[in-house]
Amino acid sequence: MVTVDDVRQVTRDLPRSSEHLIRDRVKFRVGKIVYVAFSRDETVMGFGFPKLERAALVEAEPQIFHLPGESDMRFHWVQAWMAELDEERMTELVLDAWAMCVPKKVWSAYLPRLA
Repeated sequence: MVTVDDVRQVTRDLPRSSEHLIRDRVKFRVGKIVYVAFSRDETVMGFGFPKLERAALVEAEPQIFHLPGESDMRFHWVQAWMAELDEERMTELVLDAWAMCVPKKVWSAYLPRLA
């Protein structure tokens, strides 16, 4: 199981990323674009994910992933149960969500540092 603090460790050095507390919910943004957000009780992590691929992700691993509420279906967004994520998977999801929000030159310059 991962925590919000584990996500903070991943996001703290990401270029253009910032953490915000909005209506008692922790969110990570690039500019005004939210790429990771948590439920108030921090049991669910929502993250940016391509719309065309999210149904397949949820169908393949329904014990981990679920679709967002109806009002958020218009966004590139999926949700995961925090208790079901390990650190490696969470890191991959957070970095992919962040990369969707920044220019290619930003993420391509940063991601090689992870190796």
